[in-house]
Parts: sequence; structure tokens; C-alpha cells
Amino acid sequence: MEQLATWASPPKLYSPHHHNRFASNARLPGPNRLNRPMLGFRRHAPPVKANDGGGAGTTAEAVETAVVERSPKLRRFQVSDGRPNPFGATPCDGGVNFAVYAGNAVSATVCLITPADLEQDKVTEQIPLDPLNNKTGDVWHVFLTGDVKDILYGYKFDGKFSPEEGHYYDPSKIVMDPYAKAVIRRGEFGNLGPNGNCWPQMACMVPSFDDKFNWEGDLPLNYPQKDLIIYEMHVRGFTRHESSMTELPGTYLGLVEKLDHLKELGINCIELMPCHEFNELEYFGYNSVLGDYKVNYWGYSTVNFFSPMIRYSSAGTRNCGRDAINEVKFLVKEAHRRGIEVIMDVVFNHTAEGNENGPILSFRGADNSVYYMLAPKGEFYNYSGCGNTFNCNHPVVRQFIVDCLRYWVTEMHVDGFRFDLASIMTRGTSLWDSTNVYGSVIEGDLLTTGTPLASPPLIDMISNDPILHGVKLIAEAWDAGGLYQLGMFPQWGNWSEWNGKYRDTVRQFIKGTDGFSGAMAKCLCGSPNLYQEGGGRPWNSINFICAHDGFTLADLVTYNNKHNLANGEDNNDGENHNNSWNCGQEGEFASISVRKLRKRQMRNFFVCLMVSQGVPMIYMGDEYGHTKGGNNNTYCHDNYINYFRWDKKEESSSDFFRFCCLMTKFRQECESLGLNYFPTAERLQWHGLAPGVPDWSETSRFVAFTLVDSVKREIYIAFNASHLPVNVSLPERHGYRWEPLVDTSKPSPFDFLSSDVPQRDIAVKQYAHFLDANLYPMLSYSSIILLLAPVEDA
Repeated sequence: MEQLATWASPPKLYSPHHHNRFASNARLPGPNRLNRPMLGFRRHAPPVKANDGGGAGTTAEAVETAVVERSPKLRRFQVSDGRPNPFGATPCDGGVNFAVYAGNAVSATVCLITPADLEQDKVTEQIPLDPLNNKTGDVWHVFLTGDVKDILYGYKFDGKFSPEEGHYYDPSKIVMDPYAKAVIRRGEFGNLGPNGNCWPQMACMVPSFDDKFNWEGDLPLNYPQKDLIIYEMHVRGFTRHESSMTELPGTYLGLVEKLDHLKELGINCIELMPCHEFNELEYFGYNSVLGDYKVNYWGYSTVNFFSPMIRYSSAGTRNCGRDAINEVKFLVKEAHRRGIEVIMDVVFNHTAEGNENGPILSFRGADNSVYYMLAPKGEFYNYSGCGNTFNCNHPVVRQFIVDCLRYWVTEMHVDGFRFDLASIMTRGTSLWDSTNVYGSVIEGDLLTTGTPLASPPLIDMISNDPILHGVKLIAEAWDAGGLYQLGMFPQWGNWSEWNGKYRDTVRQFIKGTDGFSGAMAKCLCGSPNLYQEGGGRPWNSINFICAHDGFTLADLVTYNNKHNLANGEDNNDGENHNNSWNCGQEGEFASISVRKLRKRQMRNFFVCLMVSQGVPMIYMGDEYGHTKGGNNNTYCHDNYINYFRWDKKEESSSDFFRFCCLMTKFRQECESLGLNYFPTAERLQWHGLAPGVPDWSETSRFVAFTLVDSVKREIYIAFNASHLPVNVSLPERHGYRWEPLVDTSKPSPFDFLSSDVPQRDIAVKQYAHFLDANLYPMLSYSSIILLLAPVEDA
């Protein structure tokens, strides 16, 4: 049997957010520098024939490969030509068809491996392909008949090894099929491979007709996007902490055990941080600051886009990864059962293969010059900041991406996708020319590699694909190469965007920065300044205050500066401009008055998120005030820093968590807080300290408005971001009076006067003399929501 190639030593990798245009020219400082050794391989004796019956008539002499020693129990396969489509390994007609694109390869070999042999780094059997019978166009294919149960596979390709021409063919490397539905090797998160190997050889699962899952009639929920309340979350981090008390912590099934928490919070859509197969050991290394090991915790470095992250499953590699696939399906089914949609965070901007110093895992070994965006001398463009850039608008690559999205929708039942650094998907390819894309020359078409395209073919394909019609499509409308397309992302009417300007504006206004009252008003309306002119809607804006990268909500009001020493990069990583305010003292240990103000500010942020037009997104843990100790770039920590603390959530269940639950419920009850169109004067009126007289001056820190609502009659909402209290004159409504519902300056439970609040009537009467005079006193840094009630009911 052949010995597989393995990594010589655990690699040391770069930080995931470095921004250099050409990866090959990048001088990555310190721990950010790419330093992955190339795979080593031991040559063996001349090859032997890999098949002695029913084959394609070729011998292994057609490709330089290694000896495959047969054993008495070796499986035998009948080999025939096969078909060039569909791509991947597909069970059909009593066998399996293998088809893979490798346009510049001169030879291809299918490597079949049993799980036992994979653990021993051995190949079980090799089947060289005949370029006359097993190749159509640029697609290699073969059909195998025989017992493929518990068989894994990979490919060997030969051709030029010429990095300056963009080719990295090496017949000693076994590479993964880009279309593989599961890739396996290590079964437990964080566990090293044999001999401390961070990159042991992986192999692909061969599907079979027996791969079935009982969906029990599961169907898409198809919520209108305007009605979503999104929860960005990390599968492992959600239940990994011991306080989760789940049976299978840190797994897809562990998440299922806690779905009712999300239901209670009012969440109807979860956005899963990357769950495609990635290698968490990619930049594995000792962290002397914490005394543990750094890992790729976030997962923004994909190894395979069809395979789920196997080590997020409780099953691991059992059943060659099929059980892990079924755990993902079970998660989606159970989420749907609770009325929760599932969106996946996908990373089609780069892969884990890095730049020219990176490993040959899959795409690079199949056709590096096609899958990656290359400069004329083979250098890797680095618009992703992570070493390479996926060549998204190449015909082969864009079809690959669409096929992948279709698979996750049709086979895994997911409801949509959030595209990381989506602006890369609008850039021209390495071999861009209008004739190749549009069929004819376009006058003035002098586009160079990476040029933003007005009508990107990939975005066109996704937007108009009949199978993807109706799924949620969310763009992070920028990239690490400086392209910023917020409000301008080519969307064909069905894309939303992470609204980074909403985040920055709301942070500035709530902390009391002058000059943001007008911008704050636009955010409350769904950012019409960004989306209305192009025919957009409020739901094109995904509103968020916090996300996985950056401060948590609690840290946003606790720290003025980042505190990233735990990352082992001397606090040089992470964003320096956070628009945060510590409320007077840096860090968690602060005076009682400061801590009270921080809670008030957290409530202000959450009120703003819930009353803004557009789609609100909450970050995991913010509902109880999770802290990361001021670390705003926790990509490398598989520990308490990133874990959801269920014990802390229980401690705050009568405080901020209660407030969040009531605010999400209030949003869902109001017809006017999830509009399909931007509000007009018939529905919305702006106010200042006096009714109908808004103050948009540079020094104004007060914004107030009323909304006509078919369910609540009318709603009055005001934000006082000043350090001074104010008395607000309320608009008069004949036959009605205003009743308090939310006042963030009040302690719990009086911050939200729900019907079950003890002594609620007394709390309301305390303000009766103000409200009778159409007045309301607001403390500094506070927000209020008042409801219109008939006088006879007041």
C-alpha cells in the first residue's frame, strides 16, 4: 500500500485579516506571516496496473504514482468510462460516477482509501484514468461498479509544476474533490493528527443510495425578509461551556438542545458562522499569554464548501461523515419546527490553501490557475487579506459556487446565505475578457484582473437562479482590497447588506457624539440614503450594533480601547476605531453609577435596533451582556472568551435578557416596525423637545418620532443621548393620552412595563401628572417608548 504524503510539522499561519493586495509580495509581520511547509513525499518503486478487469484499458504507467500492494481482501471494482456530469461522486445505475474538473492536468488518478488505511496514511487502490476514454473536454470521469460502502476517495493530478505560470500539479499529492459532500480525517475538534500533525491527509466520502434522512415533511418557512430577527451565532461556542448542561456540548445536536432559548428571545432566523469544513488547527500554536493553544475558532478559511464541518458533530468521522451530515439536517429540521430559519455564513472569497507557500489540498491541485485570481507571473491577488482570492467570476468557479448553494438549499434545506467579503464576488477574473463572458467585445472594455464589474456574472447567476429563488441573500459589501459597495452592491432586487454605516452611526449617536442626529434618523428609517434611490427597500439593510468581529455589546459600553493581548500579537491586531465609550471608567471593575449607566446604554442600543426599519441582527451572548474582556478580534480562542455563558445568562434572566425578550416581542407585534417600504410623512412625524420641531443641528443629541401603527394606534419613540436630562413636550392627540411602555433609565422590571410587572399601575400613575400635561421627563442617556391610549382607558 502507498504511504500518503503528510505535513512535516505543525504549520504556523497568519492572522485571518491581513490586507495586502498580492499575497506573494506581502511581508506579514510576526505571527501573521505565512509559514506552511510543503507536503513531503517518499518516492516508491515503479507503478503497477491498478485494475485487472473491466477497466479503461490503461496502465498506471500513464501517470507517475506509487505502488499499491494488494491484499487478499482487497475490494475489486469494474471500471467504465463514466459521464462528465454531474461533478463530484454520484451514486447511479448500481455504481458511482466520478467527475472532476482539472483543465490543465495531463493525467488523473482516482485514489480509493478505506478508513483504516486513511488512519495509516495508506492508499487502498488507485485507478488511473485514460485521457481518451475518461476525459470529456476538461472534465475527467469514471464509473465504478462494486462495493463502495465505507470507501473514501481523492485524486492525483499530474501536469506542470510551474508557479510562475500558475500551475501546481504534483502527482505525489492526493487532493480532495471540490464537490465532495464530506471530507474526513480528524474526528474531534482541536485534536492533533498522528505525530502532532496539524494537516494529516484527508479523504472524501463516497455517497451511496443508502444515504437517506427523514425530513418528516420539512418545508421552507419562507418568511418575508422584513419580518426577520437574525441571531448571529457560533455552533461550537453556543453550548461548549459546561454551564450549558447539554448532553453533547459544542455540537450541532447541542445547539438543538438550546433552540428554545432562541425561541424565547424572539429569534426567527439564525445565521451560523462558518460551518463548511475548515481546519481549526490551521494556525495552531502555543499561546503563552493564556497558556493554551491558538486555533482557527471562527472558521473563515474553508477547506471544502460542500462538506459540513465534521468536528462540529457528535458523530465525528463515524460512517465516513454521513452521520455528521445528518446532524446538520436534524438541526435545520428542528429549527424549522420551532419557526426559525437557518442562514449560513459562507466564505467564497478565499480558501485555506493560502498563497504560494500554502498546502495543495483541493482547488490548487485540480487547477490553481482557474480557481484563484492570479497576477501575470503567478502571484496570488490577496483581496481577501488571507493569502489568496477565489476567482469567482470565472465560468468554472461561478458554476461551482451556484452548484454549492443549490446543494445546501435542496439537500440541507437551509434558508439563505450571508456572503463574507462579498465584494470579491463582483471583481473581474484573472482571464477576464468580455468575449468570454458576454460573447462579444464590449467597446471600452479594458478591465484588468480584480476590477469591480457593474454586472458580475456570478451575482447575476445567483440572483436569477430558479432553484435559489426566494432564499435569503446577504452581502458583506466590502473586501480587504479597499472595495466598499455598501448601498451599491449589484443586487437584482433580492440582496440585503450588512449595514456597517448603521453600526457606526448608532454607536456614535448613542454615546453622545455631536453631529449625528440627522444620520441617526436615517438609520431609524432603514437607511433610505443608501437604498431608496436604487429602488431598494428597508429590508435591504441588515442592522446590527455588534457582530462576531469587534466588541460585544457589553464591551462596547465598558472599554474605550481594545484589549487584545490574549491573542499573542502585542495588541497590534483588531480594529482600533470602535466608536465605543466606557461610561467613565475603563474595564469591568467600576463604580455603581458607571455600571448603572452601562446597563442603560445597553438598553438604548437594543431599543434602537428593535425600532429601526430594516432587519435587526443580534450577536450571540449580547442578550445577557457577554464580555470578551475588551478583546475585539477573538478569532483564535476556543475557550471561555468566546463561549456562551449560560450561568451568566441565568443570572441576568430578570434583567437585560428579560428586556431583550420583551423588545423583540414588541417589534413583532407592531405593524409599523417592519415596513416593506420606507416610511412617508403620512406614517412618520419627527419631533424635537417640542412636537413637530425636530432639531437637526450639529449640537443636537435628541431624536424623537411618532409612527402610526395599525395595531398599537400610534407609537412615540425618543432618544436622549445628552449628558443632561430634558423635559419633552409630547404631540397632542384629541381623545387620547400617552402611556409609558419603555424607559431605559428605569431599573428592571420598570424599564419595560409589561402587563405582568408587579405594581404596574402605581408605576404608571407616578407619571400621570406629567402625561396629563403632555410632558415626559427624560434622564440623560435614555430612550423611551410611549403608546397612545384612549382617555377612558387611561
